[in-house]
Amino acid sequence: MISISSVNPTAAAAATAATSAAVPSIQPQRRQQLLFLSPPQHHHSRRCLTVRAIDAAQPYDYEAQLNQRFTQSTRLRIAIVGFGNFGQFLAKTFIRQGHTVYAFSRSNYSSIAQSMGAVYFSDVHDLCENHPDVILLCTSILSTEQVLKSLPLQRLRRNTLFVDVLSVKEFPKNIFLQVLPTHFDILCTHPMFGPESGKYSWQDLPFVYDKVRIGDEDSRLKRVDNFLDIFKKEGCRMVEMSCSKHDRYAAGSQFITHTMGRILEKLELEDTPINTRGYETLLDLVENTSSDSFDLYYGLFMYNKNAMEQIERLDLAFEALKKELFGHIHEVLRKQLFGKSEEGGAQKPILAKLPKNNNGTPLLPSPSESVSSRGDGGGNGR
Repeated sequence: MISISSVNPTAAAAATAATSAAVPSIQPQRRQQLLFLSPPQHHHSRRCLTVRAIDAAQPYDYEAQLNQRFTQSTRLRIAIVGFGNFGQFLAKTFIRQGHTVYAFSRSNYSSIAQSMGAVYFSDVHDLCENHPDVILLCTSILSTEQVLKSLPLQRLRRNTLFVDVLSVKEFPKNIFLQVLPTHFDILCTHPMFGPESGKYSWQDLPFVYDKVRIGDEDSRLKRVDNFLDIFKKEGCRMVEMSCSKHDRYAAGSQFITHTMGRILEKLELEDTPINTRGYETLLDLVENTSSDSFDLYYGLFMYNKNAMEQIERLDLAFEALKKELFGHIHEVLRKQLFGKSEEGGAQKPILAKLPKNNNGTPLLPSPSESVSSRGDGGGNGR
């Protein structure tokens, strides 16, 4: 930066004399060059300009300081308990966004943590003594309660935020409320994607969350927002939903998906040279579901009270489909045996669609119902 200021001729002359006295050993020509700011004697009436060079790097860059303060205020220290495949998957995004990640797991993942920039702890007491802002449980459904009870809660700050990412929600919510003292915050979440489906992008992938228990302080509210912003910045579709409602929806979508994938896996479907698009979809379903552990599938069944109902409905649906198929075969055989002798008789009943959850509709139509009285085909579904 260059600044220009006016100089009084008298002051400039005095400065010139002082400079001349300070450098008596310099040759006159060289001294005259050094004293180029000295005004000529015949221009006393004109004010001279002095040019001073100032370093462009100012001692205080307020814009940079404000930006740094904002960045630091939104950064979180996130402790991932259960640094397996899914924990590592999340940690990469956390670190890329500038958050500090602490990691702990039963297996030794210290080299993996170091390679991605996370701090690995072999002792959970040491991890808690570093006072993370967030404790993120990335354990299996079956081990969640045991892991939570093993944490030295007394070493954490009294307002630490606890978060889970399990595929069931009412179960961890109840465990958190039972085990954690009331001064801890609780956020139940479910990123409905994983290392395969979210490999390239999280854009438009659903992220479900429920603010179960959050303190009223601004800092605690802001901390929750900062954590959720991690997924917002990645383009996730943020869905705030109660844990009970999540489990009801998940039983009819995620659990059924895993169930059908594992049933098809038992069939040992093979790739063929005449695959249709629908068949390719089934093969992809088998691959995606079989890559998950059976413990995950068992947890979806065991810890979601809606799963048993879905199993029963699935069984009823298959039986209804078989009866409909066999019913058509029966009609064809009767026509072949008796010809037109039965024409004009009572019309055959049509099997009803499977009732929706908990509405109590019978699976089969009543004997009095006929095709004419059920012009909609007997469907009471969607």
